[in-house]
Amino acid sequence: MMTKKEYTFGDLVSIIKTLRGENGCPWDRVQTHDSIKMNLLEEAYEALEALDTGTKDQFADELGDILLQVVFHSHIGEDEGTFSLADVLRHVCEKMISRHSHIFGTDTAETPEEVLATWEKNKQKERGQKSHTESMESVCSYLPALIRAQKVQSKAAKVGFDWESAEGALAKLTEEVEELTEAVKEENVDHISEELGDVLFSAVNVARFYHVTAEEALTKTVRKFIDRFSHVEAEAKRMGKNLEEMSLTEMDVLWEQAKLR
Repeated sequence: MMTKKEYTFGDLVSIIKTLRGENGCPWDRVQTHDSIKMNLLEEAYEALEALDTGTKDQFADELGDILLQVVFHSHIGEDEGTFSLADVLRHVCEKMISRHSHIFGTDTAETPEEVLATWEKNKQKERGQKSHTESMESVCSYLPALIRAQKVQSKAAKVGFDWESAEGALAKLTEEVEELTEAVKEENVDHISEELGDVLFSAVNVARFYHVTAEEALTKTVRKFIDRFSHVEAEAKRMGKNLEEMSLTEMDVLWEQAKLR
């Protein structure tokens, strides 16, 4: 296939068909859903990273990689005779029409909040969910735990099962930290794990009350930690020392310097 200035979705489908064909790429031909499943997750995260830290063209590039995974899996499905790209498109189109019943149906939704409520109602109807518990259980178990916790909490809050204020959520976090402290004194690993989970869950509740995405907050803190640690290591090297040779007190001094930058 000759390179072009512009490509269509059909071109991508054709490329994958060629790569998976009889005289195609040896690697592409032997891939299965299972062998490439983590690629889908990796590409999604790389797209988010490009959105936050890259250019718009880099973001577009990463979205293309996600689209590649969709077409690749669809072609594998066609080879297996289990589903096709047409099935993928049918599912997503039917879903968008069904869940936007305020546009394509008889429901009414004037605000973004009403739209979300309509979306959730239609989703529960599609999945045959008859209870709020079933709705919570349907939150994808493969999600990072902080994201899943925040989604589950939000579902509980919609029916009024929630703290009356952020102060209540903060007080609960303090209570859970105290219980974790007691568990640590017992030196019982299972109890420590349980109480630590409660602390994290309570911290997510606080984040939700202040309209903070817990996953993003922790990601930023990890980045901040690495940045400050980089300063500590660079300063140690400038002083002619290895970190392994320094005391914690010496490293703390450099850490405080990093915080003031």
